[in-house]
Amino acid sequence: MFPFRVINQETTEDVLDMASVIEVVEQAYQMKSSQQATLFPLIFHEFVEGRADMDIKSGHLPQADIFGLKLVSWFGDNDKKGLPQLVGTVMVLDGQTGVPQGILSGEHITCMRTGAAGGIGAKYLARPESENLLIVGTGHQAPFQIMATLMTMKQIKRVYICNPRSAEKAQSFAAQIKNKLITKFVSKYKGEEYERYASRCDVEFIAMDNLEEATRQADIIITATPSREPMIQEEWMKPGTHITCIGADMEGKQEIDERLFVKARVFVDDIGQAIRVGETKVAVKKGLIAESDIEAEIGNVILGLSGGRQSTEEITIFDSTGIALQDLLTANHILKVADKSGVGTIVDL
Repeated sequence: MFPFRVINQETTEDVLDMASVIEVVEQAYQMKSSQQATLFPLIFHEFVEGRADMDIKSGHLPQADIFGLKLVSWFGDNDKKGLPQLVGTVMVLDGQTGVPQGILSGEHITCMRTGAAGGIGAKYLARPESENLLIVGTGHQAPFQIMATLMTMKQIKRVYICNPRSAEKAQSFAAQIKNKLITKFVSKYKGEEYERYASRCDVEFIAMDNLEEATRQADIIITATPSREPMIQEEWMKPGTHITCIGADMEGKQEIDERLFVKARVFVDDIGQAIRVGETKVAVKKGLIAESDIEAEIGNVILGLSGGRQSTEEITIFDSTGIALQDLLTANHILKVADKSGVGTIVDL
């Protein structure tokens, strides 16, 4: 009675390319800031503290004529069972009838839209001439952050890699990442596009075992870790640096010194979510800044409704907590491509 398309992980990886996802995520941010989309309250539950949890993010995008949700669970011991730690499902429904349009594997969608968010934060808030990118963390998200930022920031010449817990992992990551970027992302493109994006990967990848030294050299910093205590200290930060915080997306997580929020201009993807579960929450909770001190949501900057970076000396922070609109619009993009190409499986409820 209600046929809809089911898209598995393999098909999602085949369909999505980073350039398209960057464009889609920018659209999602703009829809939110122009009051053309609505986020519903986040649902979060921790099954085992620090080891297993789930969250449901949902929203409505009238301009795209869809609503839906993403349910993500993280079970830290799954690797011991031969299962992925992160399992996600995205459900897209018709905005006029409520009829399901598609159910999609959510892991790759999450990774791609999160990577795109990091690249977009740098694009609108970092100094255009930035040459040194620092990635803190060598987990599953790190390649996505690197590729998106290389696509949006054309002057990057060096990518520093730091894993505060394991210098060996940073060394191994740095040695392999260029080939991984080409294989995972660039190989999707053909002809001139392939040459253009392959050339963006022709930078130095340098493992750093001293986070303070790496921070002092960086123009752009992206943190993508599960840290529950600040790794990057306020006194390490040089003027003009941009920081995108990816890892802090629930209560208890923190990646950077909350004192940085006092000296920086702060931007977020969603103000309410950032002060409840994002990197911003600690600074607000301690009274270092108020909600009114947040400059703007990133969508306002993209639309030109709020100013982004205003000088070469200021420090900027983008607190990217991740919002359902990114997932839903990316999933809708996949469904449109799948409909044209006939991929996926049609299921009738």
